[in-house]
Amino acid sequence: MDDSHWRRRRRISQIFFLLLFLVLLAFTSLRGIPGATSDIHLALPVRLFFEWDPLIAVANAIASHALYRGLLWSLTILLPTLLLGRFFCGWICPMGTLQHFVGNMPSESKRGKQRIESNRYKRWQTIKYVVLIAGLVAAAFGSMVIGWLDPFSLLVRSIGLSILPAFDYATRAMLTLLEQSHVGAIRSFATGVHAVLSALVLDSRQAHFEQGLVLGIMFLAILFASLRVTRFWCRSICPLGALLGVVSRWSVLGLHKVAEKCNNCNRCLLHCQGGDDPIGGVPWRKSECLMCMNCVGSCPEHALAFRFFRKEEEVASPDLGRRRAITGLAAGAVAVPLMRANTGMGKSRHERLLRPPGALDEPDFLSRCIRCGECMKVCPNNALHPTLEQAGMEGLWTPMLVPRIGYCEPSCVLCSEVCPTGAIWQITPREKGWVVGVGVAQNQPVRLGTAFYDRGRCLPWAMATECIVCEEWCPVSPKAIYLEGAQVVDSAGKAKTVKQPSVDPNRCVGCGACEYACPLQDRPAVYVTSIGESRSPSSQILLTRK
Repeated sequence: MDDSHWRRRRRISQIFFLLLFLVLLAFTSLRGIPGATSDIHLALPVRLFFEWDPLIAVANAIASHALYRGLLWSLTILLPTLLLGRFFCGWICPMGTLQHFVGNMPSESKRGKQRIESNRYKRWQTIKYVVLIAGLVAAAFGSMVIGWLDPFSLLVRSIGLSILPAFDYATRAMLTLLEQSHVGAIRSFATGVHAVLSALVLDSRQAHFEQGLVLGIMFLAILFASLRVTRFWCRSICPLGALLGVVSRWSVLGLHKVAEKCNNCNRCLLHCQGGDDPIGGVPWRKSECLMCMNCVGSCPEHALAFRFFRKEEEVASPDLGRRRAITGLAAGAVAVPLMRANTGMGKSRHERLLRPPGALDEPDFLSRCIRCGECMKVCPNNALHPTLEQAGMEGLWTPMLVPRIGYCEPSCVLCSEVCPTGAIWQITPREKGWVVGVGVAQNQPVRLGTAFYDRGRCLPWAMATECIVCEEWCPVSPKAIYLEGAQVVDSAGKAKTVKQPSVDPNRCVGCGACEYACPLQDRPAVYVTSIGESRSPSSQILLTRK
């Protein structure tokens, strides 16, 4: 089979896996309206790409001293890399495919000699190995901050929390405008398209996420960087690519150069994706090659070919150097203590840091969470959002419940179902224990925190105005919010009886429904804090009601 056939197959593979990733990401969402008592589940294996990710598997094993379910599938990528090199980066990785497509767009900074020079190997390409070392050392200290830069975490976090919500909003706005048209055919067309997209792509609700704009801008900046430097992310930053580059050192497939045929035309550099020096006269850098096959297809003299067990001159190992290796080790060893020394822990922890149901205690949670955002994407009530300062620098972009935006659905455990690393331990609605009649765990439900009242703002307490919205919304049974009649005097001096709400801390699970429903728009009169959460023995209410 000639080289053009291999390149055609590579393009087909890239498009297939990119579309597969986008389909799975789109379906990492609840379709329809969640029921009050029915279990909520997803039908598609949305964790597929994370289970293929050897970087997540290695870091998870180092940080938690165990390997979470499904991550062993990463061997299906790691083992072939020992034979074929970094084929995953060039043929499968959706982040690499996006970089490839954007990098092939016309750019003033990559023309003629500039393009050839930009595709030569550069010393700065070793930065990704420094990032890999630092991330794995941080994992050894019990921190999965490498999830910030893992390509799949980056994609899900950026597209799922920023690009897709923006797409949903623009699509709905356009279709709504067409559905208001005076032309019947246009209205019918728009209604049909809206129905199809709602069933296949659009979320059941218009989601928005805190920091979504920042995440989207960062993602687009990475893509646009490829207009200047081909596959900028893959070459210089990606820690997964660095790990596969290290493993590819032992691959038996290599680039064969026929020196006597080379006429130094440099066409092999025009479309080189990895910056691995396929040109004649210099060693080929195996750890940088993405197996895109562009060089062999571009050579007019057929002086290049990939062969097994070749023996020509090559640089098999990453050209890292002792100084940069020490830099990576030092960065990982110093970063985690610095971040933790300046993060509120124990009693000084941020009181509104509400983790999803099933989340491990904070140290264990941070040793597993890869900041991928799948739990936030799948939440049916848009209740989970990426943290900023609430969990400190180490916890940046980890999930937290924001009750004012959405509350935790009683029968939903989707966040634990999609978590790829066990930071949110998989539980069932029965184990969650919030819905009457579905579980034996009703005596000890999973608690996210406890609700409290600001009586200076609560309408029945502060303004002698009847309001029982919070009690009506409380989903647990018996209700955690109870009403007591009280004689009050209004501003006209007239005595009246109003029902004043209070919270029973033994029944409250911290779902946030009361805070979400509170009619005070600026700052709710009832709010949830993390005190009393199940996951932390040190965060309990010591005084109990008798």
